[in-house]
Amino acid sequence: MQRMPNAIQLTELTHDDLLALYAYPAGPAEPWIRVNFVSSIDGAVSVDGRSGGLGTPADKKVFRILRDLADVVVVGAGTARAENYGAAHTDSQLRMRLHHHGFGGDPTGAPPRIAVVTATATLDPGGRLFTDTGARPIVITTADAPRDRKDALAAAGGLVIEAGETSVTAGGLRAALEDLGMRRVLCEGGPALFGDLIVAQAVDELCLTLSPMLVAGTERRIAVSPNAMATPMTCRHLLFDGDGTILTRWVRPHTL
Repeated sequence: MQRMPNAIQLTELTHDDLLALYAYPAGPAEPWIRVNFVSSIDGAVSVDGRSGGLGTPADKKVFRILRDLADVVVVGAGTARAENYGAAHTDSQLRMRLHHHGFGGDPTGAPPRIAVVTATATLDPGGRLFTDTGARPIVITTADAPRDRKDALAAAGGLVIEAGETSVTAGGLRAALEDLGMRRVLCEGGPALFGDLIVAQAVDELCLTLSPMLVAGTERRIAVSPNAMATPMTCRHLLFDGDGTILTRWVRPHTL
């Protein structure tokens, strides 16, 4: 047992320090799936159905950094609806600089696209995801999803991709992102999608913020699935903010 030798006080870190701490592996050969979540210290993933109630200044800062680094933001349809997702808006100059240094970002400064996973293509083509200014969303769905729904989402500007027959498999998701050249993947939930990725052994990394509050209630944990899959992880860092927020980064050992 050790006394947290890799713990760092957040106030001692510059923005560039944080970018280096959260940088993706240089030139990943295949999609690297990073999952980002915030939870209360008693394990709740949201307050009244939304994760925003758990956010702290430190969590929001890292949330923005992770998006700045990513090629694509993947999210389940339920989370996209609950959190009223729109297009990602990032710092174009920063994303070009990140790409130049091999940390992530984009050579043209373009923001990461939002990719929504929905087996049934159940999204509102008139919703903010499709009407917000910015890059058009990607809809990752199935061959069995109703054709009229897929056509409506495509007509609204979405790039519709089938990644499975009746369900979107982890392999289908990875293949779809690989075909698009999107290897720096940021998954923002929800718990069911995260659970599916764990069971498929597709999670390379977890960034978990512990918000300094107790919630109780009936809120879910950050990952749920019908079957368990114990997956050892290695702690890369622990960051502490003055308000009690703890930001952790965990990597699957075989990906180190």
